[in-house]
Amino acid sequence: MRCRLNRSISLIMAYSFTLKIFLLLCSIFFSESRPLNLSSSSSSSSSSSSVDSHLSAVRSVCNSTPYPDVCFDSLKLSISISISPNIISSLLQSLQIALSEAGKLSNLFSSAGAWNIVENQRGAVQDCKDLHQITLISLHKSVSRVSGSADSTKLADARTFLSAALTNKNTCLEGLASASGLLKPTLVNSLVATYKHVSNSLSLLSNPAGGASNHKNRRHLLDFPEWLSRKDRRILQSSGDEYDPSSDMLVVATDGSGNFTTITDAINFAPNNSLERIIIYVREGVYEENVDIPSYKPNIVLLGDGSDVSVITGNRSAADGWTTFRSATVAVSGEGFLARDIGFENRAGAGKYQAVALRINADLAAVYRCSISGYQDTLYVHSFRQFYRECDIFGSIDFIFGNAVALFQACNIVSRMPMPGQFTVITAQSRDSPDEDTGISIQNCSIVAEDDVVSSSSSGVVKSYLGRPWRPYSRTVVMQSYMGEFVDPSGWRQWSSSSGDDPSLETLYFGEYDNDGPGSSTEDRVGWPGYHVMDYYDASNFTVSEFLSGDQWLQSTSFPYDDGLAV
Repeated sequence: MRCRLNRSISLIMAYSFTLKIFLLLCSIFFSESRPLNLSSSSSSSSSSSSVDSHLSAVRSVCNSTPYPDVCFDSLKLSISISISPNIISSLLQSLQIALSEAGKLSNLFSSAGAWNIVENQRGAVQDCKDLHQITLISLHKSVSRVSGSADSTKLADARTFLSAALTNKNTCLEGLASASGLLKPTLVNSLVATYKHVSNSLSLLSNPAGGASNHKNRRHLLDFPEWLSRKDRRILQSSGDEYDPSSDMLVVATDGSGNFTTITDAINFAPNNSLERIIIYVREGVYEENVDIPSYKPNIVLLGDGSDVSVITGNRSAADGWTTFRSATVAVSGEGFLARDIGFENRAGAGKYQAVALRINADLAAVYRCSISGYQDTLYVHSFRQFYRECDIFGSIDFIFGNAVALFQACNIVSRMPMPGQFTVITAQSRDSPDEDTGISIQNCSIVAEDDVVSSSSSGVVKSYLGRPWRPYSRTVVMQSYMGEFVDPSGWRQWSSSSGDDPSLETLYFGEYDNDGPGSSTEDRVGWPGYHVMDYYDASNFTVSEFLSGDQWLQSTSFPYDDGLAV
C-alpha cells in the first residue's frame, strides 16, 4: 500500500513539475501581451518575473537594430532564466540564426539549375551563388572571432566580414533587378529575409555596449599569419629581370618559354586553399583573357615585368550583356591577393558603359605599381580590406567604386573623356549602413586628367567631380593630394541630377584634408551636412594604422606604405 501511495505521489509531483515547465515556456512566448498568472507558486512567479525581465532586455537590445521584430523573434527563443542576455551572447545567437538561414538560401541557389531560367538571368544567378558562398565563409569566420576571446581586434575583423556579406546581398539584388523569370521573386524574397539577420548581427556588433570599436582610435595589429618566407620576400623586393625562374614560382609566357601560356592555366594549377604564397611570374606580353581567382585560391601573387608590358586585357561590358560584377577582366575573390608590375585593362570603351578592368572582393589584398585602365567602372573595390600603392588608375565615370575598406597611396588617378553630354566622376562609394566600417581613402595621390578633359573642363563642356554617393552612407575622403584644375569648384556631385531632396546628403561622409593644386580649394565646395573640411584628427582616422586595422598584414607584403599622415 505504501509503495502504491509513494508511486502516486511521485507521479503527481512529476505531472506538477511538467505543468510548471509548460507554463514557463508559455510565458516566454506570451509574457509581453498576456503575462501568465503563476501567483500560486512563489518560485514560478520568480521565474516568470526573471523571464519577463530578460525578454525586456532582449527587446531593448533589438530596438537598436535595423529589423527589431526579426531580432526579437530570433533571440527570445534562446532566453535562459539563469543567464541574463548581453550583447555578445545576443550577437552569437543572431549569427547562428543568420548561418542557419543562409544555409537554406544556399539550397535554393543550388536548386536554381532545375528551374526554367531565362538567359539574361543566368549571369545574375551565378553572381548570387558565388557571392553567397563568400557570405557563408564570412559568417563562419565571424562566429569564430566572436566566440573566442572577443577583443576589439577580432570584433573589428568580424565587422569587416559582415560588411562584406551585406555588400554581397546588394550586388546580388543589383544583378537580379534586370533579370526576369519565375525564379526571381522567390530568390529576391528569400535573399532579403535571410540578410535581415546579417544586418542585425552587424548592428549588434557595432553597438558600443558590445565592446566593438569603430575606426576611431583603433590602432592594433591583426592576428595575421607571416606568409612570406625569406625567399619569397626577396622575390617581392626584386625586379623582373632579377627573378629566378628555377625557383618555386610559376612562370607564364605568351611565347611558350614558361610553364604556362595563359594566366588562367597557372591559376588552375595552383593548389586550392594554400596557406603559403603562390607566386606567378607573368612575363612581358599581352594576355587576352578573363582571369578569375576564386575564393578557394587564396594567397595568389601576380608579378609582372612592368605595368606597361605585362598586360591582361578583356572587353566584357554591361552593353554586351554581362553583369557589372562579371564584366571584370581580372576578378579576385581569393584572400591575400598581391599584384605588382601588372597592367589590368578593359578595352570595351566609353560607349559600352559599365566595363570593369579589375574587381577585388577579397580580404587583405594589396596592389603595387600596377596600371588599371578603363572608362566607366574601371576598378571595383567590391568588399573587404584593400590597399593600392603607386598605381595608375584611368577612367571616366565612377571609375573607383564599391564598398571595400580601400586605401590609395601615391597613386595617379586620371580622368578620361566620357561620352558626349556626360560628366566625369572619380569615386562612387556604396556604404549602405552606418554600421559598416567601409569607405574609400585617397592619400598623397595625384588627381589629374587627360588633355582633352582638361580643355573641355575649362570651356565648361565637361564637368569633373571627386565623387558621388552610390548609397546613403557613402564615405570617401581625399587627403594630402594634388588636384588638377579640371576639378569642378563644387568638388562633389549628387547621385541624381534631380532637384528633389536627397537624404544621402545628410548621412554621407565626404571629406578633404590638406590638399593642394589648382582644384583643391574648398571655398566653393558643396554645402551638404555630410561634407567635411577635416582637421588632423578627423583625417588620421582614414590612415593605414586606423582605417585598415593596423599594418601587420601590409608588412607581410614587402610593399611600401605610409602608416599615418605626413607632418
